[in-house]
Amino acid sequence: MLDKDIKVFLSYLESVKRYSPNTIKSYERDLASLSLFLSSEFKGWQLVKEHDMRTFINSERRRGLSPRSIQRLLSSCRTFFEYLLNEGQIKISPAQNISSPKLAQLLPKAMDADLVQRLLDFKPKGITEIRDKALAELLYSSGLRLSEICRLNLSDLDLKERTCIVTGKGNKTRIVPVGRKAIQAIRDWFMHRSDLIITKKTNTEAVFLNNKGKRISPRSIQLRLEKLCQLRGIPGINPHMLRHSFASHVLESSGDLRAVQEMLGHSDIGTTQIYTKLDFQHLAKVYDKAHPRAKKTNDNGN
Repeated sequence: MLDKDIKVFLSYLESVKRYSPNTIKSYERDLASLSLFLSSEFKGWQLVKEHDMRTFINSERRRGLSPRSIQRLLSSCRTFFEYLLNEGQIKISPAQNISSPKLAQLLPKAMDADLVQRLLDFKPKGITEIRDKALAELLYSSGLRLSEICRLNLSDLDLKERTCIVTGKGNKTRIVPVGRKAIQAIRDWFMHRSDLIITKKTNTEAVFLNNKGKRISPRSIQLRLEKLCQLRGIPGINPHMLRHSFASHVLESSGDLRAVQEMLGHSDIGTTQIYTKLDFQHLAKVYDKAHPRAKKTNDNGN
């Protein structure tokens, strides 16, 4: 009964909520831990109490789970119990009053505009570099997630209108603008893309193909971007940093938090607000350099 209910819930997440396979696997891992903890004395979900959940969370903490993992675990359990509540299997959620551990807020790493220009302003040599340039330009131009750019199909791009239809988390779609330089890089890629279409079995809908003519994978993009950074003499850049840089630079120039939220595909504006802190860091540096009463002085007071 215990594992059967969890399987039905996971099926609900897939068919009704349309969650991604990775998200469902995360729920499956978390609920498997809960199942293992409850299995010895389980007599029904309605008999699981808040005390049981607190004991479970504490046992996972003692096992070495980080605060972030505990937070995710609690979120999975809450969602599961809310599902059981809606299904009439329980009358109260045993996880609703358990607080998540507070996390130190890590600001996303963003590149400055000069570093982005250094990465992207190069003349590609060969079909692979032409594709890589188009990938990097689009990641920065439109703030796409790695998974989103992998799923991109030809029908999603409108080069004339300079827009792109993006399928994000929960299969939600949004339309984002595409910059002039990204459009040009994509046009250059399209002139050579057909060279990789080897057979009729090739996925001809995918915008970005690997060297075997198949839809490019997230890992391949990560490795190609690492290679591109090595060639350009830039260390430590990953695809998500281009998304962070897009958000930070657009917000810095426009100040329009809602617009950035829409373009990033954030359902909660609180997620987008982290970029205001990045912007404040930039403003603080400008202030420290420019304001006469903020400038650092040497030991002589000069």
